[in-house]
Amino acid sequence: MSSTSSLRVRFAPSPTGMFHVGGARSALFNWVMAKQSGGTLVLRIEDTDASRNSPEWTEGIIRALAWLGMDGKEYEGPYFQSANAEKHAEAAERLRDAGRAYYCDCSREAIVARTGDQHKGYDGFCRDRGLDAGPGRALRFRTPDEGQTTVVDLLRGKPVFENAVLEDFVIARADGSVTFLLANAVDDISQGITHVVRGEEHLSNAPKQQLLWEALGAEPPVWAHVPVIVNEKRQKLSKRRDKVALEDYRAEGYLPEAMRNYLMLLGWAPSGDREIVPWEVIVEEFRIEDVNTSPAFFDVKKLRAINGEYIRALPVEKFVAECLPFLEEAPFDVDVSVFAQLAPLAQTRVAVLSEIVQMVDFAFLDEPPIDEQSWKKAMKEPAAAILAGAEAAYRDAPWKADELKTRLEAVGAEHGLKLGKTQAPVRVAVTGRTVGLPLFESLEILGRDRTLTRIAAARARLEAAS
Repeated sequence: MSSTSSLRVRFAPSPTGMFHVGGARSALFNWVMAKQSGGTLVLRIEDTDASRNSPEWTEGIIRALAWLGMDGKEYEGPYFQSANAEKHAEAAERLRDAGRAYYCDCSREAIVARTGDQHKGYDGFCRDRGLDAGPGRALRFRTPDEGQTTVVDLLRGKPVFENAVLEDFVIARADGSVTFLLANAVDDISQGITHVVRGEEHLSNAPKQQLLWEALGAEPPVWAHVPVIVNEKRQKLSKRRDKVALEDYRAEGYLPEAMRNYLMLLGWAPSGDREIVPWEVIVEEFRIEDVNTSPAFFDVKKLRAINGEYIRALPVEKFVAECLPFLEEAPFDVDVSVFAQLAPLAQTRVAVLSEIVQMVDFAFLDEPPIDEQSWKKAMKEPAAAILAGAEAAYRDAPWKADELKTRLEAVGAEHGLKLGKTQAPVRVAVTGRTVGLPLFESLEILGRDRTLTRIAAARARLEAAS
């Protein structure tokens, strides 16, 4: 791809649902291309399907793009396809007047009856009937009878499509509304789009749209059809089956920088066999020609791992700020000064920010949230004796993590236990779980009184059960 300031790319989502991660990747690819070349990214909302569109979905798209870093300064628009209805109708009429389109009153049932095959395309029955506009008559584009249409694609070379196998497709419905194929071509032409980067599911549309561009007197764009994104079963990501909404990942606590980094890796690889790549490096290195055409696996485990790396790289103050919205929704009140002490301990242990609630709840609840499986696992003999020893050892201990650890090691040694086994009942008594933040630093922050009260409560429960 040559670098030129005249490059104009577009991201043209339909506001018919939550913002798909596949759409987010396409938006990022287009954005990076524009940034590299000093060109322009156009945001166009394709909102002509009034029965499925909703203003809230449009707002969701704009919010999601802003979350990824594409605020209104990063693109031209948003434009709305519905505002161009008059241009679309005029283009349809021009094609009709030029003999490049004709009216057709064939129903699908009639076509199947003639061809004997419900899967076969339109048979051109109305090509030379000379029908005028009227009820029940759609406008079809007259595809060339002979020759080929070559699509120049930066990823796939120059796919060639035989014109003879391209059916005469509908460009305007019987009610006068134009189809996606024509509206898309008209808008791209009017907005000066030079490169169309989109999902490979649209590759089959490319020759039809290219023919429309040419029929409307415009030079077709350079195409780039990026690979489909699949799940772990190598099935195309589906909003009915998979978690695909960018908003869901944001709500779970993924950082925009991590999501942006990961989405750029779906089909493309930076130099040096790296996965954590600064955005500036991605913008410098990315080349649309280097995107692999094989299906891209959306690996949630890898995304979690990358997000964890980004979380650990945050300054602690930033980590605290990022966690607070999740803690504000928690079913307990949070003392921010206490959380600020716990934050460095938690930052190395969460993969997504929403995990922070369960990680620190013990510090803000009156009683620890006991996980019964953890209780059964930890409270086996000699748990009662260990708790009693810990309670006695901690009554007069200097309340520092190192000293608390040393004293509990001594308690365990009396029973021939290493620290890992010794601390399990104390951890469950104080935090409610067998896994969590570093125990002794947590005890130091929790304080002597609350620690001893919880150990005593656990001892009482064990005695009552014996």
